[in-house]
Amino acid sequence: MSDIIITALSVPSPASQPLEIVERKGLGHPDTVCDALAEALSRSLCRYYLDAFGLILHHNVDKALLWGGASQAVFGGGRVTEPMEIFLAGRAACEYKGKQVPIDELVEESCRNWLKSNFHALDPDRHVKLHSLIRPGSVELVDIYLRQEKTGVALANDTSCGVGYAPLDDLERVVLEVEKHLNSDATRATHPAIGEDIKVMGVRHRDAIGLTVACAFIDRFISGVDEYVASKAKVAALVLESANRITQKKVTVEVNAADDISSGSLYLTVTGTSAESGDDGEVGRGNRANGLITPYRPMNMEAAAGKNPVTHVGKLYNLAAQRITNAIVQNLADVEEAYCYLVSTIGRPVVEPQVADLQVRLVPGATLTAVQTPIREIFNDQLSQMMVIRQELVDGIIKVY
Repeated sequence: MSDIIITALSVPSPASQPLEIVERKGLGHPDTVCDALAEALSRSLCRYYLDAFGLILHHNVDKALLWGGASQAVFGGGRVTEPMEIFLAGRAACEYKGKQVPIDELVEESCRNWLKSNFHALDPDRHVKLHSLIRPGSVELVDIYLRQEKTGVALANDTSCGVGYAPLDDLERVVLEVEKHLNSDATRATHPAIGEDIKVMGVRHRDAIGLTVACAFIDRFISGVDEYVASKAKVAALVLESANRITQKKVTVEVNAADDISSGSLYLTVTGTSAESGDDGEVGRGNRANGLITPYRPMNMEAAAGKNPVTHVGKLYNLAAQRITNAIVQNLADVEEAYCYLVSTIGRPVVEPQVADLQVRLVPGATLTAVQTPIREIFNDQLSQMMVIRQELVDGIIKVY
């Protein structure tokens, strides 16, 4: 039985403070690409293991590095002169009961499919070189993992922690939705010059939000400086359109702040990502599991992408904590904000954290005593749904970046 501590939040909400900072590294950012490819490989391994063996075998492929390439971007279309190189590393079951697992083929297939599906100007076959560096896991961790086959109980393969909070405030929602809007299929269809490498930094100073957007433009779709300037204005308009649907606060936008139009120093790319020309990436350096970087909120340094969805609490507990806090806020009218901290013990059941710290901010007039029992009920219900989280991760429904 978990030790559940329920207390009143003592720290003020970031939304109530005079200053708040939130960041999101978008879909084509080199760090996000590494997260996405590690997660795509984990899903591919899960599906192969299930099809071939009827169960998901041990793996943690959460170590990926993107070594940026070199390019010559010019209006009307440039070229990539040196491909970016992506190294997928980690541990995975390479054989089971005498049958070999085609790890290198799964790396190649999952990565190239993701890149083709998510970039419209990058050619994975010409612009990317993949390296598969997957080795078998340690005997001890594999043994802990396989105990579930005998008992039916998934055991934590690490002593780790996960955190989550709800709800997102105005600035967090704005930053998240702005990047998603710019990287949506609809925007891509009408504005092909916008590349996938988009970073949004949001700063709220009292009731004013300032957004600084770094947006890689694709050279083949822009004829010259005037069209580049016009494209920046279109991005700014799209950002304001998205932000104003979410918040009543005043929003200002600056796009590609480092540009020097007079000297021709512009954020122009061949493929839509800065990874083509020297920017590098790594798993775990970008967004947390909720898709944001939120220094004013509880966060941990765990890289969720690529970890197995069965026993790795560094992944599961961050997602479970989010779901627990969302369910508390959505179902209890007396609670307006919730934080959740979960800690595991290696070798103990995943659904039995050694401690759970739940902190809630109550509406005026509400009492902690009145919400203690329903909070515990929600906690236990959500924690029992680890199998649901596992399946949604395998199906790609849940994003961890």
